[in-house]
Amino acid sequence: MNAVGIDVSKSKSMIAVLRPLGNVVRKPFEVKHNQSEINELINYLKSLDGETKIVMEHTGRYYEPMAKWLSDAGLFVSAVNPKLIKDYDNDSLRKVKSDKADAMKIARYTLDKWLNLRQYSVMDEKRNQLKTMNRQFDFYMKQKTALKNNLIALLDQTYPGSNTYFDSPVRPDGHQKWVDFVDTYWHVDCVRKLSLDAFTEHYQKWCKRKGYNFQPCKAEEIYTAAQNLIAVFPKDAMTKMIIKQAVEQLITISVVVEQLRSEMNKLATQLPEYQVVLDMKGVGPSLGPQLIAELGDIRRFAHRGSITAFAGVDPGVNESGDYSQKSVPTTKRGSAQLRKTLFQVMDCLIKTHPQDDPVYAFMDKKRSEGKPYYVYMTAGANKFLRIYYGRVKQYLASLEETE
Repeated sequence: MNAVGIDVSKSKSMIAVLRPLGNVVRKPFEVKHNQSEINELINYLKSLDGETKIVMEHTGRYYEPMAKWLSDAGLFVSAVNPKLIKDYDNDSLRKVKSDKADAMKIARYTLDKWLNLRQYSVMDEKRNQLKTMNRQFDFYMKQKTALKNNLIALLDQTYPGSNTYFDSPVRPDGHQKWVDFVDTYWHVDCVRKLSLDAFTEHYQKWCKRKGYNFQPCKAEEIYTAAQNLIAVFPKDAMTKMIIKQAVEQLITISVVVEQLRSEMNKLATQLPEYQVVLDMKGVGPSLGPQLIAELGDIRRFAHRGSITAFAGVDPGVNESGDYSQKSVPTTKRGSAQLRKTLFQVMDCLIKTHPQDDPVYAFMDKKRSEGKPYYVYMTAGANKFLRIYYGRVKQYLASLEETE
């Protein structure tokens, strides 16, 4: 048996090969991520006598090309959570951190966990694209939040409170009414220096041009509120430029976000479990694809406890002798992105309170018992994942039987 430990970095990997009893087949050596050196590595590993298993850490996205290349070559590859490698074999007072030492450590882990290693399953193209799009979506959402806060901070100097006049959601084209409003009425003097009738007429034409509903009472409300506002910045060309630039940036990023949201939903509809996931309460065409993207193929989890551990919403255990802690924080060792999506699903359930949904009923029970907010939200996420696992796995199994 040959235990191969690979410490993967962006453009190269360090490889170590061990056999039982600490027999070093080959000392750590470097392989660059190019076709010739990868093929040379594959040929070498295939030439070894006996069974060969390869282990690497699934850190970021660096490991995926190497795992795919080796798997496609017919080699046994296992991608392990970096936390397991970090906590393994820490029986030395010396603190050594190098690629060679890490490769040897992974190889020793491979020998010790030989029978428990699971074959890495290459993610199919659609799921890989969906996960990448979801990570881009999350990145752009953070940028959008920052740009939104920046615009509101600027408006506090020119037109305080104008961002609160409308609560209409973002349209599919990325535009939102309050953002378009301050693009035109970027300073409070743009409103109050007109008469009420003149502003109402101008506002009505603006609504028609932008495709928004017009309400005369809303125009009067905006005009009345503008009379008592205090602007710090003057109504001049410099102020206008600052506000216009902030609005343009926010609209641009918002358009990208909505395009990604739409494309993710289109791609997710091509996956078999799409409708099963969307039928769950609290999940819609936005959160559904995000869940599918982060969880991937549910069949790769051995049992429902595996999926809650992957998300990091499994409760920890703290016992010693006669002592047993009743309330233990969750591990939070899994996917932070998945936990964020689950929190949004739970938040949706709390706001819509569907009485026939078991997850909401469970959270409502915990809430009535006086449990803190994050406790019942995390407990709901745990229960939701277990139900998700059961429904999706059963549906996929039924599809396999009919094929």
